[in-house]
Amino acid sequence: MKKIASITAVLLAGLVGFSQAAENTTLEIVDAYARAVPPSASNSAAFMLIRNHGNEDRQLVAAESDVSNVTELHNHINDNGVMRMRQVPQITVPAKGSVELKPGSFHVMLIDLKQPLKEGDPVQVQLTFDDDSQQMIAIKAKRMMHKMKHHHH
Repeated sequence: MKKIASITAVLLAGLVGFSQAAENTTLEIVDAYARAVPPSASNSAAFMLIRNHGNEDRQLVAAESDVSNVTELHNHINDNGVMRMRQVPQITVPAKGSVELKPGSFHVMLIDLKQPLKEGDPVQVQLTFDDDSQQMIAIKAKRMMHKMKHHHH
């Protein structure tokens, strides 16, 4: 009987630990996808919305992917009137807020693709945050519709 009680105590302690771990998951990744690219393209990008349900700002500090040899965090900046893409050391996810990784803004850059991403291709992206926690997301490549600006002279 004593053995059953100690086994029960160990199991309950494990459940309490699991429950606390689940409650500490304050970051939620939604609407994630990667950009499908033409066969000649060697780079792509991944986009998503990261929601922070916690009371403290969090930082996305790194990303890795199974489809690229190099994966970096990037942003577009205005450099004397010219939009340029630059690597950034982290992306802040505000407390009780969110950050959208989208074209023309923050994104996960997939550099030196192992093969071109076609629409529907699976992409694994592992996100690393400032507390060394990681989230693996399984997303799909999708075609992007570009808004074409036609200038007639």
